[in-house]
Amino acid sequence: MNTDTIKDGIYHQTPEDIKNEILKNPLLVEHWNALTPIARNEWICWATIVKKAETRSMHIQRLCVEISSDKKRPCCWPGCPHRNENVKKWIH
Repeated sequence: MNTDTIKDGIYHQTPEDIKNEILKNPLLVEHWNALTPIARNEWICWATIVKKAETRSMHIQRLCVEISSDKKRPCCWPGCPHRNENVKKWIH
């Protein structure tokens, strides 16, 4: 598998800061690209929907750790409000 290619989600494209962190670890690249497009979309949205830069950085670090551990989706995340109107009420 090409470890230079980072796949996107179904709604969100993978931002450069997330790509850069994923590319630091070839095994993480494989885990990321093995996720379904919907799962990648959920991780991208979860990491980027936050307001503060330091929170985003923490989410990206957690994303890397959890995906490396074969976690498929972010915990306690109602879903991407950008693609599902029903979850907008949970995201402020």
